[in-house]
Amino acid sequence: MSQVTAPRWMRTTLLLAAGYNILWGAHAVLLPSLQFNLLGMAAPNYPFLWQCIGMIVGVYGVGYAIAATNPLRHWPIVLVGLLGKIFGPIGFVWTWMQGGIAGKFGYTIITNDLIWWIPFALILIEAAKGPPPSTHGRTFAELVASKHSNNGLTLADLSAAQNLLIVFLRHTGCTFCREALADLQRNLPTLTTQNTKVALVHMSSPEEFSRFASEYGMEDIDAFSDPDRELYRAFELTRGSLWQLFGPAVWLAGIRAWRHGVGMLAGDGFQMPGAFVLRDGKIIKAFKHQSAGARPDYCELARSGAT
Repeated sequence: MSQVTAPRWMRTTLLLAAGYNILWGAHAVLLPSLQFNLLGMAAPNYPFLWQCIGMIVGVYGVGYAIAATNPLRHWPIVLVGLLGKIFGPIGFVWTWMQGGIAGKFGYTIITNDLIWWIPFALILIEAAKGPPPSTHGRTFAELVASKHSNNGLTLADLSAAQNLLIVFLRHTGCTFCREALADLQRNLPTLTTQNTKVALVHMSSPEEFSRFASEYGMEDIDAFSDPDRELYRAFELTRGSLWQLFGPAVWLAGIRAWRHGVGMLAGDGFQMPGAFVLRDGKIIKAFKHQSAGARPDYCELARSGAT
């Protein structure tokens, strides 16, 4: 993802949230009865459960400190934090209505949750806007003929006299990106018999992606580093909506792909993937993901694009 400097207030907010969570978690672990005594409430019968909550809150603080280093890149941490700060009060209100907790305990909701709603939401809104479009202004034909892979070849070179299956990946920390590489590695022999060459487009640096691809034996595959997302836009791959990135279909697909693991966000986490078959620099078949978890049949795509 192109580097965009986040406003200073975002970093300050996340550092304050980190400090607050770590201090709150520490007091819950070390002095589990203190907050209850200050509110005139009976201490919990099982203090170790309260101490466990304190440890969880403290770990969130570590996450906020990491997010503060680059708020717009580490927006997933902010999203998880905001969800916790929304569901926490909902859980409190439900328990209070059932008579399971005193209303005065709700004072903790103000500093633990409510005051962070607006700044966290504003960080996420800014992250969703993404970096400004590249001003290079190159056309599709120019990019196909001029952008070079790690092996020094262009898309025009690779698609000359044969079909080229070009797969656009999400960020390399995404489990679906990892699943895509595993699928491609497994299907390479079949794709070769179909006279189809494979190329990848990613948003990491060439060095970072080479290390990542080597985990799947794909380090020698032609790969195009596109942190400014010029190729993504040229192939009309957009940034995803919340439904496309976090909808029910994505969660179900995540259960399927979870075994591939996840990693740190490396690129624009909102970018949607896709796959295309090119011949002589022209698109002859396209698969544009309608959800981040969609899983194309690469062999079928290459076969349907055969001429």
